[in-house]
Amino acid sequence: MNGAIVAKAGQVPQYRFFPDPVPGNHEQIVKVKAAAIHPIVKAIVAGQHYSAGGDQPFVAGVDGTGVLEDGTRVYFGGLRKPYGTMAEYGVADKNWCVPLPDGISDSMAAAIFNPAMSSWLALSHRGQLQPGETVLILGATGAAGKLAVQIAKELGAGKVIAAGRNKAVLAQLPALGADECIALDQSPEDLIKAFAAQSYDVVIDYLWGAPVSALITAITGKELMKEAPRTRLVQVGAMAGSHISLPAEALRSSRLEILGSGGGSVAPEAIFKAFPEVIKRAAAGKLVIDLVEMPLCEVAAAWKLETTNGSRIVLLPGENR
Repeated sequence: MNGAIVAKAGQVPQYRFFPDPVPGNHEQIVKVKAAAIHPIVKAIVAGQHYSAGGDQPFVAGVDGTGVLEDGTRVYFGGLRKPYGTMAEYGVADKNWCVPLPDGISDSMAAAIFNPAMSSWLALSHRGQLQPGETVLILGATGAAGKLAVQIAKELGAGKVIAAGRNKAVLAQLPALGADECIALDQSPEDLIKAFAAQSYDVVIDYLWGAPVSALITAITGKELMKEAPRTRLVQVGAMAGSHISLPAEALRSSRLEILGSGGGSVAPEAIFKAFPEVIKRAAAGKLVIDLVEMPLCEVAAAWKLETTNGSRIVLLPGENR
């Protein structure tokens, strides 16, 4: 078969031949229809994600859509190394193959489920969002952040505050459910003031780095005899940096709780439970994402393509030019 092959960590995937997968116990072959280039995929290929490593060369991709041997159309993940989803065929654990309804296309399902699941699980499972609570989304102008705005509203958030750098996308977010927006390209002092003007029950963070440092400074308490509001900060991505400085007083003077949401911090059972909820809403058009389709054979060019509107690039193995 042909696929997006990574010869060595850090190299751009190339469209090349790779041996066909052979299914083991509890596995099945999937004829791939679509697979998206998510940030986690790029991080794994670059060798920068905590799950990176193992067999090389390998096929890129963590999830996608395809067809089983019996004709069932599925969203799938959980592939065994060195196989990924950016190839003509994949091999997936049967538990990680979820039938797709007719109301969603292969490309849309491939693009939407990874970022949608990241915010769904972060909000409902890790952040324990309750109806009426206020949600702050750091990195709301990316594909996952735009979905997080929609999902926060679907889960009953009383107020959604979106923070991002892309002003054009930031202007679109009220139509998706954002009640207020904060521009992240302010001076550090002004950004701290903007954060301090609100209180937050749940923060979904796709950025880390400087924006989170500014937020922590903003919510650090200044009074001995006043109880601060409880804030659950759920860390999902690190687009603005992999480290922050965390002053000890920030934890003593606030009710800040820092949690992670990702592989290792979320049990598979929680993922399987969330799948039907996300699928139902995506098929009904309640969750939307912009996407760009490209043939898999152009993976090297697609890898270097920068999107500016919070969209996902979806690779299609069945289309060659």
